[in-house]
Amino acid sequence: MQLEGAALGRSFFARDARIVGRALIGTRIRVLHEGGARVGRIVETEAYRGPGDLACHARFGVTKRTRSLFLGPGHAYVYFIYGMHECFNVTCLREGAGHAVLVRGVELVSGPGTEGLRGDGPGRLTRALGVDRRHDGVDVTGEDPLSPVSLYARAAGVAGRPKIGTSARVGVGYAGEIADAPWRFFDAESRHVSRPSAKVIGRGKPAKT
Repeated sequence: MQLEGAALGRSFFARDARIVGRALIGTRIRVLHEGGARVGRIVETEAYRGPGDLACHARFGVTKRTRSLFLGPGHAYVYFIYGMHECFNVTCLREGAGHAVLVRGVELVSGPGTEGLRGDGPGRLTRALGVDRRHDGVDVTGEDPLSPVSLYARAAGVAGRPKIGTSARVGVGYAGEIADAPWRFFDAESRHVSRPSAKVIGRGKPAKT
């Protein structure tokens, strides 16, 4: 296993979710468990941009479910959806902004219990890495050495940068004029990206800011 690079600091996440979403492609997530660490290389993300983004949970304001979404940059926001899936997000920009990046896909790198599992899709990756609502609100920057979830730069010795593709986010047709905004980012050469319909992939238009 190649070692992770340096932990991603607070300043990495203190930016617009669109910038962070793109920058996270190729980085690594490490989740600590009693039997050892599970590691995945991030290959797919989506950006969610606060209360004005109708696809973002921040539009509901601060609730029991969303309070972690409004933490300062570099914290986990983990929620349960469809009665079956945990979804892992990381907060961005600044405290109270409600910006976050949903991690939609990982390539599993190592870790006990990951054999035969897949990370293509937000529900699959949380099951494979062992992320659940116990991790909601934890600091993922690496500043806390005891944090169970940390994000790291590309592994040492990995040459080149991933070729990044963009598209509209998946399943947000209700989001009005930004439904087609290209705020989904993915490693265009990875086999571990989730596979929404061909109609969704590539339908992104220039984002309205």
